[in-house]
Amino acid sequence: MVKRLSPRGPDIIKYTDRYFVKTRETVGRFGDKDVTYAIFMRRPVCFAPRLMLNWLDAVTTERNAKISIDTRFKEGDWVGAGDPLIYLSGSFHALVDLETLYLQRLGAACVAAYNAYTMCATMPKVGFVAMDARHCAGTEMSEMMAYAASVGSNAAKNELNAKGFIGSTNDATSSYFGNNKGIGTMPHALVGYAGSTLRAAEMYNEAFPEDDLTALVDYYGKEVTDSLEVCAKFLKLANSGRLAVRLDTHGGRYIEGLDMASSYAVLDQHCPRALREYRSEAELRWLVGTGVTAAAIYHMRDSLDNAGFPKVQIIASSGFGPEKCRVMASAEVPVDIIGTGSYLPENWSETYATADIVAYDSIPSVKVGREFLINKRIDQDQDTHKNS
Repeated sequence: MVKRLSPRGPDIIKYTDRYFVKTRETVGRFGDKDVTYAIFMRRPVCFAPRLMLNWLDAVTTERNAKISIDTRFKEGDWVGAGDPLIYLSGSFHALVDLETLYLQRLGAACVAAYNAYTMCATMPKVGFVAMDARHCAGTEMSEMMAYAASVGSNAAKNELNAKGFIGSTNDATSSYFGNNKGIGTMPHALVGYAGSTLRAAEMYNEAFPEDDLTALVDYYGKEVTDSLEVCAKFLKLANSGRLAVRLDTHGGRYIEGLDMASSYAVLDQHCPRALREYRSEAELRWLVGTGVTAAAIYHMRDSLDNAGFPKVQIIASSGFGPEKCRVMASAEVPVDIIGTGSYLPENWSETYATADIVAYDSIPSVKVGREFLINKRIDQDQDTHKNS
């Protein structure tokens, strides 16, 4: 499994907040103390600490510093807002300049894991593919988000027997999902290059004859026509369940064969209660609007089934985050796999993890307003003692 453990050594000074560097120098001059940090977040999360802990272990080992890490939850556990995730104890001199960098490896991963869990739990019969890489700010974030997706996915698998995430789209992060290679067939660029959806599928099949085939079918705005043409051409793959069509229809238009009125009719036929509930404007758009909607997926399923291709799978992508997945689940859409990068935290300020020192040389002390961190530690320790 990939492990990015930089920065290390003197590079830490370059990337940490300057006031922590100066504090370390000050403590080195006036004398060290043992401290305990409480690390927490201000919103509910799914605990995903591995990248942080791996980095922290490597750096403190390099510094020959003995630290104690008290993780109050297991990887994948749900954690409430304000509940301390970790109590970190050791030399103030050894730890003080590491805060910036270990928090970077914790907060966003925990929120992304929470979002991934929510999506998998909401649609337990659907497989998910992590397509976030090109929306990430570099390779380190890409790895963090793939790790987070695997944590949330595994939690949903363990708790709900969900299918969860089946892979990511690049080789570097595929090991988080038990794979050796990334998942994917073709982008829109190949379809445009080939000149037709069918020709792109033929090219791919010729280049990778042993692979299953997924045809991206929205490039020319003929999702149904092109899907059926590909199915007819690759009949053996279609009948063996090794062919899929991927819907990624642009939000500016309806899928081929639908408009607003017919979208309502399709959904009313298959899941009328989905339209009987109160719906926000966004929810209605995901049900019967433009782009990849519940009605569009039902329409594609009907078209494939009526043409004699019941084993051809449907892959949907385009804006599938936790809320869209919840709406799709309420409409019981017949989708097999969802490609998503939308488990990435939408509101980045929610990803900020915080570390506060709560004890100096075993004497409790914390800034005013954060006394709850000390009280929670006492309460948790008492509960642990009672249960032991």
